[in-house]
Amino acid sequence: MTNRAFAAFVAATRRAAHIGLDAVEVHGAHGYLLHEFLSPLANQRDDAYGGSLENRLRFPLEVFDAVRAAFPAGKPVGMRISATDWVEGGWDLAQSVVLAEALKARGCDFIHVSTGGLSPLQKIALGPGYQLPFAERIRAETGLPTIAVGLITEAEQAEAIVATGQADLVGVARAMLYEPRWPWHAAARLGARVDAAPQFWRCQPRGQADLFSGARIGQR
Repeated sequence: MTNRAFAAFVAATRRAAHIGLDAVEVHGAHGYLLHEFLSPLANQRDDAYGGSLENRLRFPLEVFDAVRAAFPAGKPVGMRISATDWVEGGWDLAQSVVLAEALKARGCDFIHVSTGGLSPLQKIALGPGYQLPFAERIRAETGLPTIAVGLITEAEQAEAIVATGQADLVGVARAMLYEPRWPWHAAARLGARVDAAPQFWRCQPRGQADLFSGARIGQR
């Protein structure tokens, strides 16, 4: 399938490679184009790109293959998905596992597991880590490195997810929009260290003299 959208994915990937980005993530979630192909709620095509699960996977996998080919071989390429539409008869976790297996076979380096965003009929039970079970199931069944998201706002919560093997990485977005220094506070609470530019070294809080790697000044 060749069209302007397909070419746009490839062009964006080449721009990312040109400016030296270390990784790219294909966005196949939240009702955007690739999710529309995946979900039977949105995909009403009657050609080779619609109908069966195999057909609905076709275009997203073609895009992934093209992005992978356009990005340097030594740098990771992953994909973000909505693991469920939260609507009966829509895209669901079982189909997401099939997609993840297909991506893994194509050299996908990680899968970023979100949910929803396609239908106004979605019914979501919100709560801390509400999307985590989807990431955990995909990781367990496929072995593909997995990023978990979904109201994961506390450092201890994120640490436990990784430590117990529920996911390989936790994505923190809205928490960092509210508090851009979230990683610093998380490191302080967990007894870890972070890299910071020298101009920030004097702001280490009392009791955290070793928070910043490379800092050589005492607290004031």
